[in-house]
Amino acid sequence: MKAEHKPHARIADRSKAGPHITQDEHVGFNGRLAMIITNAVSTMWCAYIFALLALISLPDAIQAGTAALVAWVAQTFLQLVLLSVIMVGQKVAAQASDKQAMQTYKDAEAILEIQDELHRLIKLNNDLTEEIHRSLNSAKTP
Repeated sequence: MKAEHKPHARIADRSKAGPHITQDEHVGFNGRLAMIITNAVSTMWCAYIFALLALISLPDAIQAGTAALVAWVAQTFLQLVLLSVIMVGQKVAAQASDKQAMQTYKDAEAILEIQDELHRLIKLNNDLTEEIHRSLNSAKTP
């Protein structure tokens, strides 16, 4: 019985490409510009600035009455501030996802190495078994 190991073509492709992470997604001018703007807006400092900007119009909203105050909270404060806060949360989630993808990639690489070592050991075992059979057969025939 011969067990010849032929590594799968995906192994070579995988080693060339590496892990796929979020920061690899932006391509071209528009993608780079979008990432610059996203990275600028998705900070807590930007949320603080938006909150201060929204608070400038709060006195006028209070003077205008309940309807204007509700509109100010819903349309001005929440939209300005929550936009950045949600983007910060998504950025944190994307970084966690990238870490998980990297760990999965490294785990898969380790499994592939173990598999290659296992194939090498099986081949060695088969070769030694054949050698034992040959030795036993040659000892039996005078």
